[in-house]
Formats: sequence, C-alpha cells, structure tokens
Amino acid sequence: MFKIINQTNDFVVIAKNTEVSFHDEGELGAGLFSQVKQYMLQQFNVTTLYPIHRLDKITSGLLIFAKNYQSAKIFGKLFDSHQVEKYYLAISIKKPTKKQGLIKGDMAKSRRGMFKLMRTMDNPAVTQFFSYHIGNKQRLYLLKPHSGKTHQLRVALSSIGAPILGDPLYEACTKKITNAPADRAYLHAYALCFEFLGQRYEFVLAPNKGESYLTDTCKEQIAEIQQPWLLNWPKL
Repeated sequence: MFKIINQTNDFVVIAKNTEVSFHDEGELGAGLFSQVKQYMLQQFNVTTLYPIHRLDKITSGLLIFAKNYQSAKIFGKLFDSHQVEKYYLAISIKKPTKKQGLIKGDMAKSRRGMFKLMRTMDNPAVTQFFSYHIGNKQRLYLLKPHSGKTHQLRVALSSIGAPILGDPLYEACTKKITNAPADRAYLHAYALCFEFLGQRYEFVLAPNKGESYLTDTCKEQIAEIQQPWLLNWPKL
C-alpha cells in the first residue's frame, strides 16, 4: 500500500501505490491515511499525524504527512501560497493538440463524477506541461500543477485530447480507447520540492509499476528529467 521514503522530526514522506484510497472505505478496509497513521504509531511511536495533501485513488507517488500540529500549520501555509512544487508523470496514447505549454481554465462538475475545463477564468485550474515521445504511439507528460483542484491533471490532459492511459473516467469517455485495458492508470506523483524551516528538501521517485512506465525508452526519458524544477517551464 505504501513505503516510507524519508522522515524528519516534523514530517514523513511516503510512496503511495496506485488503486489505494486515501480515506477508509467501510467494509473494503482502512484507507491510506489510517494505514500510515497506525504504522507510524507502531514502528516509531508517532502519536499524531496530519494529512497535508491527497492523491486520487488511481494516482501513485509521493505524499507528505506532518507529525505535529505546528508542522501541519506551516505546510498548510506553504501549500496555500504555492511554495511546494509538485511534479507528476502521466502517459497518454492520444496525440495532443499541443506538445507543451499551459492549460488553464475554471473547472465545473460534469457527468458520472467527472469534471470539465471551462473557458472562464474566475478561479482557474493552472497546469504547465511538457510531453515526450516514448515510442509505441505513447507520450510521456511531465506536469506541474499550480492549483489543487479535484481531478485537475486528469481533466487538463483530457482537455487537450490526451486523456491519461488507463484512467477509468476520462479515457473511458473518449470515442476510441485502447483495445486491451491498461495495467494501471498512468498518473504518478513524481517529485516534491519545498523549503521548510530554512532547509530545502527535494524528493524524486520514479514509478516502479506499469509496463509503459518501465519500457527502456520511458525510463531513459524519466532519467533526463530527474530535476524537473530546473527545466525552462512555459510561461504562466
């Protein structure tokens, strides 16, 4: 379900597996937060744990939990002021309307629990991205969200005609999808970068599950973007 990547006296960074719900699911069992909280208590005698941000059930990758209330408040301010840089990796089999740039617009609820991107800009979701050809008619996307809307990245790629491979909502609603089901939803929280109490932290975690992530071409491309904060990102 998860593994510990790093921890300090104030926070712990974990790697979440795909298809794991953040919250408890009744008869289906304890969710990620409950599992991490129990593990930290049993293994490290950490008596309190605060969720700082969340990932969709389909999304794997890096997550932060605060170990005390004061740290949770600091992280809350960092996230509110967009001082925590987040980077994601996604794969699509569709040719996008543009290969890099900015995706911006308000988001509104659509059908079947989905959202859609609007042309209005009252409270927009903002996402920068690069894409790379990785063979087999697939493209790897490096995504940098500047807001934290529900389904933001899934909606962003769908809006440029490149829904995420294996996405049970947004890829499935397109007219043409893969003949065989994908072995996972290809969205992964790849990197985190922030300054906490005067110290800079950088965490990078390549995906380790998913046939398309693990091809030689894809792994070589991921290796070239191990410091995504240093790239020349499209203008906001």
